[in-house]
Amino acid sequence: MAKFLSLFSGSSGNSTYIGDGSGGILIDAGRTAKQLAEALQGREIDPAGIRALFITHEHVDHGQGIRVFASKYNVPVYATEGTIKGLRQKGYVNEKTELHVMEQEVQIGSLTVSSFVTSHDTYEPCGYTVTTGDERKVTVCTDTGVLTNESKQALAGSDLVLLESNHEPSMLFNNEKYPQKVKERIAGAKGHLSNDDCARELVKLVESGTTRLFLGHLSRENNTPELAEQTALAALQIAGMREGFDFTLGVCPPANTKKAVIF
Repeated sequence: MAKFLSLFSGSSGNSTYIGDGSGGILIDAGRTAKQLAEALQGREIDPAGIRALFITHEHVDHGQGIRVFASKYNVPVYATEGTIKGLRQKGYVNEKTELHVMEQEVQIGSLTVSSFVTSHDTYEPCGYTVTTGDERKVTVCTDTGVLTNESKQALAGSDLVLLESNHEPSMLFNNEKYPQKVKERIAGAKGHLSNDDCARELVKLVESGTTRLFLGHLSRENNTPELAEQTALAALQIAGMREGFDFTLGVCPPANTKKAVIF
C-alpha cells in the first residue's frame, strides 16, 4: 500500500512524506528538524524510518531542516547539482551531509524516485515522481511558473498528484503590500502557478487517469483554500468530471493534522 502525507505546505515550509511497507522518503525539509520529526510522530510515522530526503530547490521553505534532520537520522540527501550548490551556499547542508546528485532514477527500498525539470528562480529546480513497490505513482510538482514539457509528462498517468495552486491573480495584483516587481516575479514564468493554471492541468490529469488530486503551496497573502478549491472544482465540473466518482480533491494546509492517505 502506498502512503502519502503533506506534512507542511506553503511559504512557511514544505515537506511531503511518501512511503510504503518498506519505509518512506521526504520530499523537501522546509521546517526545522524538530518540527519535521514531531509532525511525523504525530501521524504515527517513525522519523528513523525515513530513508532519504529529496530536495526540489534551495529556498528556505524547502531546505532549512536538511542538515540537522539528515545528521540526526543518518539519511542521504538527493538533489540536482545546481540545487546542491545553492544548499551549500545557504548553509542548509555541510561537509557531513551525505549528498547525492540526482540521477535519472534512484532506488530507495521498493520506491523508485525520478526527477523532472520545473521552472523557478533558483539554480536547478525540479519536481519528483515516486513509484511504489505496488506500482502506485505519486508526483509532487510545486514552485514552478509554468509546467514544462517534462513536468507534464511526469504528471500524466499519476495515481496521486500534489500540484501547486499558489495564488489568485486578482488578489496578487491588488495586494498593496507587494511591490510590482514581486508581483511580476510570482506571476512570471519562473514564479508560481495560479489557481487557474492549476485547474486547467487538473482536467488533463483526470483525463489521463489520475484520481487523487491535492492542491499545494497556497499563498497566505494571495489565496485562500476556498478559492483554490472552488477554481479547481469549477474547471473539473465544467469538463463533466464528478467529485467522488472520477476524482477526489484535497487542499494541503500549512501544517497537516491528518493521517497519511493510504491507497
